[in-house]
Amino acid sequence: MGYTPRLREKYQKEVVPALIKQFEYKSSMQVPKITKIAINQGLGEAITDKKIIDTALDELTMITGQKAVPTKSKKDISNFKLRKGMPIGARVTVRGEKMYEFLDRLVSVSIPRVRDFRGVNDKGFDGNGNFSFGVSEQIIFTEINIDKINKINGMTITICTSATSDKEAYALLKEFGIPFKNKK
Repeated sequence: MGYTPRLREKYQKEVVPALIKQFEYKSSMQVPKITKIAINQGLGEAITDKKIIDTALDELTMITGQKAVPTKSKKDISNFKLRKGMPIGARVTVRGEKMYEFLDRLVSVSIPRVRDFRGVNDKGFDGNGNFSFGVSEQIIFTEINIDKINKINGMTITICTSATSDKEAYALLKEFGIPFKNKK
């Protein structure tokens, strides 16, 4: 038998029964699941320095374990000295085993390393069951060596689920252990 990520086992043994009980699903197939996680870094200063894109691609590849790709501008903007097709960011989308591994490291190791952390803001839901939040520093990930960092960059992490409402997605992510801020 092969290796199964810890959060995939947790989903099958703990999350599914908890959500069936909470939302009264008739089948375990109705329970929402995480379909993919997209990580995006916008690097506007890459217009002047091309090495920033290369380091961002290397960092995202180290963080996720999957090759990152550059994002390119869609149109010319003369005020920013931007030409169509210039690389201005980096992104990577993880699915399957790597997605569960990344989420496990994010929840258990990286998010608690954020300075003055009081919980993830729950205002990032889009109405369709997807959740986005920003990370202000890439150095919260243990894979990145702080001594080799030239510039601290933030990133946006989007967790896409098969949930049909924000309430279901919130319950799903809460069961996975994402530390949301306590509502007062």
